[in-house]
Amino acid sequence: MNAFQPSRPELQPVEPRRALPRPKKHLRQRSYQVMALETTAKITVNLVIATAAVSALVQLLPYHWLQQDKLREIRTEVKLVEGRVNTLRAEFSRNFDPQQAKSIRQEQSYRFDPSQRQIVLINPDRKDAEQSDSTP
Repeated sequence: MNAFQPSRPELQPVEPRRALPRPKKHLRQRSYQVMALETTAKITVNLVIATAAVSALVQLLPYHWLQQDKLREIRTEVKLVEGRVNTLRAEFSRNFDPQQAKSIRQEQSYRFDPSQRQIVLINPDRKDAEQSDSTP
């Protein structure tokens, strides 16, 4: 061998490539039909689900509105009762206040302390009218 000639690796026989079978036209059409059928089925199922959801919402809206009305009424009632409770609490604390016990007793029994004088207001016009009615 010559030093100037490069050595060649031994070549192995190359196997002939097999031609990959290409999908035939009718198989491609068949796969497109299957995909179209699958897509149509998905769209149909989604439309059925969407229709059911809309139908359920339409049926639930009147119930929701009724519940909102009831809630408004209850809130109004609660506000009224809260006002009443606050009044009763104030009255309760006043009734059990030892400093006001004497004045509360006077209010409830219509009795007065002997050191106080009772004042009765009389309308003078009414007194004159009563006297003229009683004297015929």
